[in-house]
Order: sequence, then structure tokens, then C-alpha cells
Amino acid sequence: MTTIAHRDADALALHLDEARRDYAGLKDRGLQLDLTRGKPSPEQLDLAAELLTLPDGRYTALDGSDCRNYGAPGDGLRELRDIFAPVLHVPVEQLLAVGNSSLELMHDCIVHALLGTVPGAEGRWADQRVAFLCPVPGYDRHFALCARFGIDMIPVPMTDGGPDMDVVEDLVRSDARIKGIWCVPKYSNPDGTCYSDETVRRLSAMETAAPDFRIFWDNAYAVHHLDGETEVGDILAACREAGHPDRAFVFGSTSKITFAGAGVAFFGSSPANVAWWRANAGKRTIGPDKVNQLRHALFLKDTDGLHAHMRRHRGILAPKFETVDRVFGEQLGDTGLATWTRPKGGYFVALRVLDGCAREVVRLAAEAGIAVTPAGATHPYGNDPDDRVIRIGPSYPTLEELEQIAYGITVCVRLAGYERLTAQH
Repeated sequence: MTTIAHRDADALALHLDEARRDYAGLKDRGLQLDLTRGKPSPEQLDLAAELLTLPDGRYTALDGSDCRNYGAPGDGLRELRDIFAPVLHVPVEQLLAVGNSSLELMHDCIVHALLGTVPGAEGRWADQRVAFLCPVPGYDRHFALCARFGIDMIPVPMTDGGPDMDVVEDLVRSDARIKGIWCVPKYSNPDGTCYSDETVRRLSAMETAAPDFRIFWDNAYAVHHLDGETEVGDILAACREAGHPDRAFVFGSTSKITFAGAGVAFFGSSPANVAWWRANAGKRTIGPDKVNQLRHALFLKDTDGLHAHMRRHRGILAPKFETVDRVFGEQLGDTGLATWTRPKGGYFVALRVLDGCAREVVRLAAEAGIAVTPAGATHPYGNDPDDRVIRIGPSYPTLEELEQIAYGITVCVRLAGYERLTAQH
């Protein structure tokens, strides 16, 4: 791969001609490949195939209750909560197994706060102008929830250790509209950032103008390691020690552990927040799907079984992330046109191209038969002001498809980048 260390007009012209030829060749391949969402591959779903045969005639929980019927345990099966409590850093008595996905629990927390009163609140959120802090780049579905309910979104830049806490502290101290912050603390979507202990401490201890401020702690990738096992601080314990015991809502799920379409979700928080959740959720449902929870408990067995299962996931996922990193390195490494993250876990890579080029890269890729997450999806309102970040989700395609996808994206990055540099020269 050639270099643009010396960006004179003649060199740029040569690089642009080469990129145009490569792009024409890419289009001639007639590709039809999809990289738009980070979902488990069929091979990953097959790892949990045993779930389809469970609970194999059994229908009683360890406490003897009939999982087929209404009634207790309304908090979800204790044996399943015992498995997930250690990895989510939530005392089992404060962890509920409810619902199918963590996204629906986040949705319901917002609805309950809008229509009711969270512990410590002076009134309903629906009667106030509400804003959330949104670390960027971030998760588009978090932003979609805010948009759905008319919650203002305030972008906050990410650092290597989580959101820029100087910015966060300044904003929440002075603006009572700010009721929450979205956090993906481990292997953040899309850049793979893990929150530092200092970030956890400052989030838990900071002074907020809103007495009912909440941290929406979306621990979606708690056990999704690719390289080693990174740990993130216990947010509930930190908030309790800082004198703000009700500050954090913790969410998790089995969506990228077993079956994404038939998972179990978890909500954990302080005793007061858990009681608030129960009081509101009890009007919405008689109880969770305890049969599905039973099959999950029987399949995973214990926390060690959960970690063993995730090591099998890592065996499938790690080579895919390595492929993306290798191809990006081979094709873009010395061009100065892009940088990308090398996450130690999670589901995504954040590709950063030259300012003003992300939308063009996505458009070029689509024309060549490669569907990529829309540029801007990593920012509130779909607006990346620098037009720079593209989310890459390597999990679903095969290794052979990823080779083609990664190469195709690099061709588009080179074409868009060299065209922009040429226009600016």
C-alpha cells in the first residue's frame, strides 16, 4: 500500500487513480453483503442449541414453584439471578430477571419515570423538560429512546477511560434538566472503551442539580471478552459509598450469550429503585417468562458455566475481529486516511476516517454492494458533526465474507479520502 506522507498534487493524483481503479474492480464483483448490525452469527447461536430441548419435561424451579403458572417468583428465578449477579456486580436480592431484552427495560424505566415518580424525584419527568447526556460515539438505540420520548440529547466526548468527566460534572452540576446519562461501561458500543475506576468513582460521587439523576448503566457486554478479561468497577457499590445509593440503574441480558431472539433481561439497582420497579411493573405484567428462565438456568448451570460458554463465543468472534484489524492494517495502515479501535471485547470496531468522509464512504460501499451502518448512527439525532465515525460489526458475516467486506470498506475509505484531499489541495 502506498503512502501519502508527501501530499503533493502528483502523488495525490496517483493515489486517487489507483483508488478509482480498485473501486471499479470492487463494483464488478457484484457483492451483496451486510454489515449493518452487530448480531450473533448462526455459529454462535448453535452454541446454545441445547436450549431448544430444555427444560426437557421439567417445570419446577429450585424453590418448588411451577414455572408454567402465574405467581412467584415475580423477580425471576433465583437460580438464574445467582448466575448473573456476580458478573453484573449486583447483589442477587437486588437483581431482577424480567423481560426479553435490556432495551425494553430501559424503555420501561423511562416510561415509569415520565408517568410516575422515581425515588428522590420532586415530580414526574413528563411535567418537566428532560435531557440526557449521551457519550459519543455511542449506541443508536439509546438515542432512539430519547427521541421517542422527546428527551433532549447532549453529546459528551468519550476518552480512553469513558466519558469526559470534566464535561459531565460541569453539565450535571449546573443544569437540572439533565436527568440521566447513557453508559455502556465495558467494551462500549462502538469503540470498545472500558470505563476506568476513576470514571466510575466520579460518576457516583458527582453533584447533580437534579435530585433524581440516574445513570443508565447498560452492561451489555459484561462477559463478552476477546482478549483477556477486563473488569469495570461496581457502580452500585460506588454510588452507595458516595451517598447516592439510588443513582444507578444496571441492565444486562443474555441476548448475545444464548439466543438473541429468546433471551432473558436483568434489572439491578438499589432496594428503593427495585421496589419502585416492582410497583410499576406489577401493573404491566403478571410475571416474567419463567420457563425460558428455567431453560437458561439448566443450560448455563452456574457462573463458571456462563464463562465457559462465553469462551466458546470468543473462539468464533476473535478471528473475525483479527481479520478486520489485519485487512485494515494492510490497506490503510500507512495512508493517514483512517484509524480504528482494537477492542478487547464487545461487538464493534469504531472506524474513524477523514473529517467529512464517513457518509461518502458508506454511500460508496452501498453502491458496491456492502451495506454498512449509516454514518451518524453513533451520534444523537444521527448527526456526527465531524462526519467521521463508522461503526463496524464483524460478528455476523463469515470469515470469507469479512475479508471481502473489510477490503471493500478500505477501498471506499481510500477513494473518499483521496478525493477529499485532492479537492482541498
